[in-house]
Amino acid sequence: MNIVRSYNNWRRYRETVNELSRLSQRELTGFGIARGDISAIARRTVG
Repeated sequence: MNIVRSYNNWRRYRETVNELSRLSQRELTGFGIARGDISAIARRTVG
């Protein structure tokens, strides 16, 4: 069960990083997100 949970968390993390990375700088700024913060934000989605 732990392996499945870890995989799902990793997959959710990657999906979040990919989606945020596709946004333009203007869109990120509109959300109050700096491009360098994407990884940290994605980590919070699985925590």
